[in-house]
Amino acid sequence: MTLTELKYIVAVARERHFGKAAEACYVSQPTLSVAIKKLEEELDVKLFERSANEVSVTALGEEIVRQAQSVLEQAAAIKEIAKRGKDPLGGALTLGIIYTIGPYLLPDLVRQMITRTPQMPLMLQENFTVKLLEMLRTGEIDCAILAEPFPDAGLAIAPLYDEPFMAAVPFHHALAAKAQLTSEELKNETMLLLGSGHCFRDHVLEVCPEFARFSSNTEGIRRSFEGSSLETIKHMVAAGMGVTLVPRLSVPKEAFAAKRKRDEDPYVKYLPIADKDGGSPPTRRIVLAWRRSFTRYEAIAALRNAVYACELPGVTRLS
Repeated sequence: MTLTELKYIVAVARERHFGKAAEACYVSQPTLSVAIKKLEEELDVKLFERSANEVSVTALGEEIVRQAQSVLEQAAAIKEIAKRGKDPLGGALTLGIIYTIGPYLLPDLVRQMITRTPQMPLMLQENFTVKLLEMLRTGEIDCAILAEPFPDAGLAIAPLYDEPFMAAVPFHHALAAKAQLTSEELKNETMLLLGSGHCFRDHVLEVCPEFARFSSNTEGIRRSFEGSSLETIKHMVAAGMGVTLVPRLSVPKEAFAAKRKRDEDPYVKYLPIADKDGGSPPTRRIVLAWRRSFTRYEAIAALRNAVYACELPGVTRLS
């Protein structure tokens, strides 16, 4: 039994597909399949049920995969202890980040890290929350910047900032003349949503639950009102296809400029969202998460300090 074989079975259990697991492990599918077969023969158990269309984990396989994840995490901890003994800020830090944060935080964050800890470059992995949590468990990434809530995975969590949502409407839309909007005013509009898998989609549906019906397969053309990224959604808004909610950091700086250039025709108007009862506007909490067994505490602290040093306009920093 080797750590490589354990890594392979964890990947197959995660991907439910031998080809995708092999790709994730940077090996050929035959190499991965042979290694797993060898491990099954050594243990004298069947880990996976294979069929033409899918791969499922056996009941005993589920237990073995959980133990394999734990072993891989402990093996990674050994390496981290050795690194920490030399220089906890020496060597790359592998950071995962969700799609609706990465494009807006990373440019400033990377610059801050280069200035503050040039000896610790960031290795970046952008993905969905569920995938990043799995990668944290298996030690594929060291830490991740996520939006709450997410399933409790026994991780250490440090809050970074609370970020308000803003409404994005076509510039010539009737709502664009208002100073702020409420979720009630958005009810009768065509809401543009991110596709399934994006946690920000769920955040929008919490603010405007009436749009949850769009996620049904029976809605036909309504399902076309989904985008793969926030930037795609903004282009759809600009084209007059509907309205959406966006996180504050995704709003371009020029949207807040008092005056625009004459030849600069804005296509999207960004408006704050007011709670109809006078309460706080809807926000999302952004946190840094890492395994409790991760030993490079100084690296985590340096990353948090770099985030706090970022400009972060319009958000509330948390300590």
